[in-house]
This record gives sequence, structure tokens and C-alpha cells, in this order.
Amino acid sequence: MTKLNSKSSETILIVDDSIETLELIKRNIDNFNKGYRVYTATNVTDAMQRLKTIPIDIVVTDLRMPEINGMHLVKFVRDNYKDTEVLVITGYPSVETAIESIKSGAEEYLTKPFTDEELHKALQKASNKLFTRELLVNKKNTQGNIFGIIGESEPMLRVFNIIEKISSTNATVLITGESGTGKELVARAIHYRSNRSTLPFIAVNCAAIPDELLESELFGHIKGAYTGANETRAGFFQIADKGTIFLDEISNTSQSMQAKLLRVLQEKEFYMVGDKKPIKVDVRVITATNVDLMHLVKNENFREDLYYRLNVVNIHIPPLRDRDNDLLLLINHFANRYAKELGKNNVPAFSNETVNALKKYYWPGNVRELQSMTYNLVLMSENNKIETSDLPPAMRFSIKNSPNTNKSLSEIEQKHIINVLASVKNNKSEAAKILGIDRKTLRDKLKNIHAKIENSK
Repeated sequence: MTKLNSKSSETILIVDDSIETLELIKRNIDNFNKGYRVYTATNVTDAMQRLKTIPIDIVVTDLRMPEINGMHLVKFVRDNYKDTEVLVITGYPSVETAIESIKSGAEEYLTKPFTDEELHKALQKASNKLFTRELLVNKKNTQGNIFGIIGESEPMLRVFNIIEKISSTNATVLITGESGTGKELVARAIHYRSNRSTLPFIAVNCAAIPDELLESELFGHIKGAYTGANETRAGFFQIADKGTIFLDEISNTSQSMQAKLLRVLQEKEFYMVGDKKPIKVDVRVITATNVDLMHLVKNENFREDLYYRLNVVNIHIPPLRDRDNDLLLLINHFANRYAKELGKNNVPAFSNETVNALKKYYWPGNVRELQSMTYNLVLMSENNKIETSDLPPAMRFSIKNSPNTNKSLSEIEQKHIINVLASVKNNKSEAAKILGIDRKTLRDKLKNIHAKIENSK
């Protein structure tokens, strides 16, 4: 996940009794070129002293060390330095230590040997959490930046108002909105403003996990539960205990899985796959979808009782095209952020013609599409000014330049998707990237388009 903030100047403390390991991790972090300031300690006692004398943002600690183990340090940080994130590393992984470390306050659990990419992603995740928490504490520290979400349009102010009202409750929340509108950002904002903010936030994309594996991922399994289950492994609900679990694309779950989720919400307990003993859990559930769940209920593709359990509070995130002047706020935010990340001396300016073209664009990929576009424009800019000729083809011949007053949103989207595909010679990967959606979403949209065309014949 890309960093939310425009700088990377966090201080990192690495704790390991192996000098070789300390030097290797420090060298890898330095190679990331993110501006991290790195300190080291060979034992927990020295690490605790470092924490008392130096403001540390992220602690990366081994677990198995002589005299005092790393779990003691994790709990010490949790109890005394609530604004410091912890990454746990170990060469002796187990389900129990993974759960204990996360419950004790660790953001991530890495097993040796881990790759540079895994370490990089873990540090980015911790850095993002630090930045989000800072925004939530200040609530509004920059123009249009509330709860870590950019926006000052009327529809977004309504979203912020609901977040403010419900965060301190345990109410189940259903977040709705098109792909790319920022549903996970809203879920994180709710979590970090709640009394669960120091406990785990676990995000799960239900569409990304095959249905036959989803039960095991959510609820865990015991050793021997099925072929290949060589050890007992905790699920996301168990790891999220006392915190928040965010189930994105909840509409993609099967009827069988929906029944199990209903039990968790009603009884606050679940069964690990292969086990007959229920496990009690205290988890706030936030779900999200980009489809009309009530429509699925009416077609008997989604359980009505589960729908009402999930939809205690509904937050609808408006599409970017309905957010008035938020477009300029977002462009300026992303341009400033990426100029700094890419080491640009100046932030490229968008010409008036370019801004007007972007305002006319339909933005089917919403903020995610805008973010991707801005990054590419800043990356490729050479003369500190972005003209319409620099825009992707789909934006240069935006369908909003032609009259659409008598067309429905689905018709506009359908024509836009067809235009984008034509502009990239039917390259679906490139089209999905331009649209700001994944290939699966594009595939589903094309299936619907083809079905409509066939029905119209």
C-alpha cells in the first residue's frame, strides 16, 4: 500500500541479539531510500532505554532473545508509547505467538527469512497507520483533510458527520459506494476514532479469496481439518479480537458463508474449521460493497437477516463526479505528495484547459483512478506544467464532452468502458488500469454490457 503522507522521515528502532541481523535489516531499510532514521539495540533493556531518550515511530523487534524476550518489549511499547508502531520478526513462528504479538500491539508479524518486499510493505503499513492516526487526532490539519480523507463537498461532509457520530459506538456499519471511492479509508477512520483504535484493524477482501478458502481464512482451522492443514492456524476473526474487522466486497460471499457470518454477529462466537468447540470473540464488524445488496436480497442471492444485521448504520460514499470541487483538492494533494516522493524539485502545475478536461471526465474509477493518473502525470512531467496532451487517451476524448443529458449513468459508463477498450486496442489490463478498477471488476462490467446488448437484439 502506498504511503498516505508525502514524506518518509519516521525513526525506526531495530532490536535483535544478532549483530549480523541488525546490520542486514538496517542496510535493507537504508536501501529503500525513504528517509527513515534507523537506530539499533541488541537487547530489550537497551531498546527500552532508547525509547526513553529518542522519539521512536516504529519498533522492529525479534521475539526470541536472551534474558528478556521481545514480547515483553511489545507490551512495554503498547503500555507506554501508544503512538509507536511495532513489527515483530521471528525465526520460530507459531500460531500462538502470532496471535499474542498482534493482540499485544504489534502491527505486523514477519517470519524469518522474509523478503525485502515483505519488510518494505510492513514498514509502509505501519507508517500509514501513524499518519492516519495523526490526522484523526488533529481531525482537520490541512484544507479539506478530515479523518485522513480529502474532501469538503456537501456529500463528503455528510459522510464525516456520520463517522463522528458512530465511531465511539460498537454499531455494525455497512459502507456502500462505487469501486475506488475510498470505502476502506472510511472503515479505518471509524476504527481509529473508536475506543478500539490501539487494537487490530484487519481488512479482508472477500472477492480476492476463493469461496472454498474463505471460511478457513476468516475463522481459522485446526490441524488435520482437511488435506494440507498441517498445523492449527488462527483466522482473521481471532486475530481481530477486541478490534475491528473490515469485510470488503461482502456481496461476494456464498450463502453458506453468510450463515456463518450471521452467527458471529448474533452469538459473537464461531467455529474453527474442523473443530467442535466454539470460540468467543469481541469484534466490531464493518462491511463494504459496490453493489445493491437489497437487490441481491430480492433475488435471493443474499440473506435478508444478514443484510439487516450488517446495515445497522449505512454510510454511502459519493462517486467523484458528484463531489463538486473536491477534484481540485485531490489533484493538488496527490500532485504534492508524489512530487516529493519522486524527488521532484517543483510540483507540476495543471493548465486551466487540463483542469477543465478533468472536470468533464466521468471518473468511473473514482479517487483510485485519479490517484493513479496523477502519479503517472507527475512521474512523466518534464516542464513543470501538465497540458491536455499529457492526459491518457480516454480522458482526452472524455464522453462527458458529448451531450449525455438523456442518458442514464449505466449507459454513460458502458460507452466509456467501450471507448477506453478501443483506445488501448482491447488490452483489458491496460483498460482496467486507466479505469482505476481491477481486471475482475472490468470482466464483470463487460459481462453485463454484453448481456444488455444481447437482450436488446
